[in-house]
Amino acid sequence: MKFKDYYEVLGVDKSATADEIKKAYRKLARKYHPDVSKEPDAAQRMAEVNEANTVLSDPEKRAAYDKLGADYAQGMGAGGAGGNGNYQPPPNWDAGFDFHGGEGFGGGDAQGYSDFFEQLFGRAARARGAQGGARGSAGAHTTSMRGEDQHARIELDLQDAYQGAERTLTLQGARADAQGHMVPEQRTLQVKIPKGVREGQMIRLAGQGGPGFNGGAAGDLLLQVVFKPDARWRAEGRDVYQRVRVAPWEAAIGGPVQVTTPSGSTVEVSVPAGSGAGRKLRLKGRGLPSREPGDLYLELEPAIPGAVTPEQRAAWEALAKAYPGFDPRVA
Repeated sequence: MKFKDYYEVLGVDKSATADEIKKAYRKLARKYHPDVSKEPDAAQRMAEVNEANTVLSDPEKRAAYDKLGADYAQGMGAGGAGGNGNYQPPPNWDAGFDFHGGEGFGGGDAQGYSDFFEQLFGRAARARGAQGGARGSAGAHTTSMRGEDQHARIELDLQDAYQGAERTLTLQGARADAQGHMVPEQRTLQVKIPKGVREGQMIRLAGQGGPGFNGGAAGDLLLQVVFKPDARWRAEGRDVYQRVRVAPWEAAIGGPVQVTTPSGSTVEVSVPAGSGAGRKLRLKGRGLPSREPGDLYLELEPAIPGAVTPEQRAAWEALAKAYPGFDPRVA
């Protein structure tokens, strides 16, 4: 996917004010609108202009795009992935931004957006188009209207889903100042994390979205839950998988072992004799809590201690002699 320079498309500087972007868009729209333009590629150019305007005329989208652009430029300068034209945004690049639709200055067909736009802003753009159409049919904002819902991501530890928690969330955005220049803006929210939340689930904060029109209620803020990567465990739906290292003798002859689970509790489990790497022990109902809780799967991983002292080396040599025909490379 190729990175698109929306400032170049509109022919404006990166420091352009909202008014300058508006004027540049209108000038290009008059030049390339398919109904009046005689340019052979008018439809394609108009689609590109509409797309650039959709991003740069919206404060939140423009702030997020500017951050991506800075990262992309740095990657090209360092000979990174951006330099070969195959651009991919970093994971969770939009964490902390709350996207909502801008009014735009001429709209454009959402189906004409490029792959670059659709990957970054597609769902937000379609939501904007649907709500923008509803506002247009109301006519001159003569009635009150509810504000738009906004979206952001929140990263949590898996343990938060077991106990519930309260987190402080700082959202990055932007607004136009009195002179029309874009300036960064932050807002901080206290978010209560409900017990049993799942990855991908939406936490709805009522009234924390976009402002309403003509006295209408504010929209909601929808936070998509993302669990932080952790080498100890992972969640799949409501089930949780936990790595448990065991000694070679525990794996070979079995026996009880103590395990601390993501909930913070310690349980004793019995390792079956002859357990190999990857064997799973199921603890029913100890996954993510719910009316129907998930299960906790302990994935056994034998840990091999080193032979540091003469006594330890002798012990390993004795073990080797006890298994004269053992070849681990033969299945």
